[in-house]
Amino acid sequence: MSILAPGRADPCCAPLADEPLDSDSAGELARMFKALGDPVRLRILSLVASHEGGQCCVCEISPAFEVSQPTISHHLKTLREAGLLDCERRGTWVYYWVIPAALERLSAVLAPGSGVPPATPTGNACR
Repeated sequence: MSILAPGRADPCCAPLADEPLDSDSAGELARMFKALGDPVRLRILSLVASHEGGQCCVCEISPAFEVSQPTISHHLKTLREAGLLDCERRGTWVYYWVIPAALERLSAVLAPGSGVPPATPTGNACR
C-alpha cells in the first residue's frame, strides 16, 4: 500500500516511518517541498489557503509582498507546476486556489494521524 493512500494501518506514526517512498511518490513530494522551500512561495500558499472563500485574485496577492508583479507571477507558476495551486482566468484577472488533495498528501506524509511529530529526535540511533 502506498504511504499516500488513505486508511493506513498505523495512524500513530508518520508514514515515512512506516515504509519507504516509491520513486513516483518521492518525485511528486520533492517537487511540492521544493516549491515550498522559498519563503515567498510558502507565504503565497498560506495567503491563498486562508483567503475568505478559498480563492484569491492575483490582484490581492501582489500587494501583500515587497516583490515585483512578474516575480509573484513566477512564484505562482512554480506553485501551479508543483501541483499545489490551480487557477482560472475571469475577465482580466486570474483567481488562484489551493488544491486540497495536495495539502492532504503533504500532511499525510509528514504527520502522524493524531498530532505533530516532535521537533527534535528523542534518541540518537547513529553513534
